Amino acid sequence: LFERFLNPDRKSMPDIDTDFDDEGRQKVIDYVVGKYGKQQVAHIVTYGTMAAKMSIKDVARVMDLPLADANNMAKLVSDKPGIKLNRLLTAPLTGEGGLTDEGKENLRTEDIDNAKLLREILADTSDPRSAVLREALVLEGSVRGTGIHAAGIIIAPKDLTEILPVCTSKDVNLLITQFEGSIIEDAGVIKMDFLGLKTLTIIRDALKLIKENYGISIEIDGIPLDDKKTYELYQRGETNATFQFESPGMQKHLRDLKPDKFADLIAMNALYRPGPLQYIPNFINRKHGREQVVYDLPVMETYLHETYGISVYQEQIMLLSQLLANFSKGDADVLRKAMGKKQLAVLSKMKPQFLDGCEKNGHPRAICEKVWTDWEAFAAYAFNKSHSTCYAFVAYQTAYLKAHYPSEYMAAVLSNNQSNIDKITFFMEECRNASIPVKGPDVNESGVRFTVNKKKEVRFALSAIKGVGEAAVESIVEERKVGGPFLDIFDFMRRINLRTVSKKVMECLAQAGGFDGFGINRAAFFAPSDKFDSFIEHLARFGAAHQQQKASSENSLFGGSADVMIAAPSVPKVEEWHLIQKLNYEKDCVGIYLSGHPLDDYKMEVGFANVTLDKIQEFKNQKVKIAAFVAAANHRISKKGTGFGSFTLQDYTGSYEFSMFSEDYAKFRYLLEPGASVFIDGDMKPRWNSQDEQELKIKEVRQLANIGETMTESITLMIPIEQISHQLIEDLDMLCLSHKGKHKLKIQFLDAQNRQTLHLFAADKKIAVNSAFIAAVEGQGLKYRLN
Repeated sequence: LFERFLNPDRKSMPDIDTDFDDEGRQKVIDYVVGKYGKQQVAHIVTYGTMAAKMSIKDVARVMDLPLADANNMAKLVSDKPGIKLNRLLTAPLTGEGGLTDEGKENLRTEDIDNAKLLREILADTSDPRSAVLREALVLEGSVRGTGIHAAGIIIAPKDLTEILPVCTSKDVNLLITQFEGSIIEDAGVIKMDFLGLKTLTIIRDALKLIKENYGISIEIDGIPLDDKKTYELYQRGETNATFQFESPGMQKHLRDLKPDKFADLIAMNALYRPGPLQYIPNFINRKHGREQVVYDLPVMETYLHETYGISVYQEQIMLLSQLLANFSKGDADVLRKAMGKKQLAVLSKMKPQFLDGCEKNGHPRAICEKVWTDWEAFAAYAFNKSHSTCYAFVAYQTAYLKAHYPSEYMAAVLSNNQSNIDKITFFMEECRNASIPVKGPDVNESGVRFTVNKKKEVRFALSAIKGVGEAAVESIVEERKVGGPFLDIFDFMRRINLRTVSKKVMECLAQAGGFDGFGINRAAFFAPSDKFDSFIEHLARFGAAHQQQKASSENSLFGGSADVMIAAPSVPKVEEWHLIQKLNYEKDCVGIYLSGHPLDDYKMEVGFANVTLDKIQEFKNQKVKIAAFVAAANHRISKKGTGFGSFTLQDYTGSYEFSMFSEDYAKFRYLLEPGASVFIDGDMKPRWNSQDEQELKIKEVRQLANIGETMTESITLMIPIEQISHQLIEDLDMLCLSHKGKHKLKIQFLDAQNRQTLHLFAADKKIAVNSAFIAAVEGQGLKYRLN
């Protein structure tokens, strides 16, 4: 509704925020500079002020207080955002307006105790720390340094130096204002935020991949807004990696709501924020007819129909005030602003105007009083519908691409999170959940970014391998475009630019699996070859000799007609690295495991754990069973001469660090070596210096491989009667013979048609229940239950 901007009562300039893809943002800034001139466009300055902790540390440094004392004093300041040193030292500890007042900081008991210590230090004038605190109180809030606003750009009608003070910086080639953004509009210039939105880059990259793979050019702004496949994705809550709708809470609401039209997405985007969140259950129930849609006045249905009678948007309040009380467009906008910002003086002035206007239109005054009260309560949460629509539209575009071109979309998502290993791990897991294969890097299929091959498999980016620079990747990709795929490792060495693809790059490519497609195992590249320390060195010499001879031949009197023939070295015959070794190299080169996971051989044993490492902090004061492998172990000796150690565990979900001391360390340290797969029984207890954070107290550590034997008494195979055959019986018999052990075997025949079950106990069969046996059972297509 443009009266938001064209309202004569509006005193301030509108904020104009526009999102561009990351690369497009700079093009827009360049365009603006070209159009208006370098003297009329500037970045906005930001002033960084001294917060409580920083004030203490800075003053301590100047006053030569020992670093340890300064850090200890700074730790006494609460970590709660916005905390002021002045309040910590002078405000009442309890009561109204005090440090424990919920309307204010509402600090924890621990923070209050620390505040008391700070006050004791301040009161002791003989303590040098007291002088530091007094000076820090004076300095708190002072400007400490300047920066540049991440997105804000000023455009002036004439030379900026005639309007406001400016400065320059070596970091940017534009002028920088010396007024902050909050007061800059008073100078008569317009502020625009040119924002770089990664989602737009992801969409652009996905469209490029779709064009390459299918030859289809999608006009993304013209996609149908009634696409069944896209809404099915939303209804299943499979919105990871899409825009705006990714959080677990939002996914739960989407599964309940089952959106089937674009208006539902706009509303959910506006409602899923603190405040209106409480209205989501009503919205869902009204959509599905479980709750009656009620309008205070029948005429209100005109603007509340699409949101099932719930006021969700600012625009609804603006339009209804005009409809019910004959407000002008300007008045309606003033009302919106006053309600959103709780301007009580303006509201008390407008309420009689609203009620009188409603009465003139024949609406009962009492009901209109209720409408006004409801608006006052909700308007602070009401969202700008046009904003919500734009974001819902971009979100819908991402969901559309994920629903129709999942491989290309996820490749674009991975490419744009390449520098964040945690996100790469998360999105690769999302690919696995969506049955999108993600393959490791390959010199014949991978590019600078994540790509998709003809089998719809996502290929890991070559540039994501540590030690392989962008120049090396670009030379590989360029040669592949010109001369076609590399036939084998020797063809690769003959053709590649050896100045950019060095020995170090070759090692990184081999360790990450970049040469796996040539059928040579990774260990062979590092084995001795002829007189060289490694096959890689031999290959480098072979490639250099070939290229040198080829260059000499081309520069000879007779031209380069003769083929260059240099014998290729033989591939060393060595055993492949075992899985853990291969995975460790991948972790070093790429940051994550690509070929598998160290726990892949123990999928059954992992099932005995009751917590995953990403959720371990939620198990407060509870017993935990953890299945993990040891990623790192650091053994040390204390000043007293006793041993202690810190260890890092990892599982499929994340990692967790913990320490062990004295007897526990002596008892379990030998089981906690890097690469070991372990099963840990323990308790989560509050950390000694923090009640909010839990730490692991270990009671027992066992090898993960042996857990199936100790924690299982028997296994029950559940066999539908229609699957019974002579072949199945023979296969099961052979299975039992090849996996003899001490566990009992039970069989349950299921007759689904007659709803009957027959239980049998194979008294003569004792088997070893382990991952190998479970894999064989699953290979037969059977379900099982561990007892």
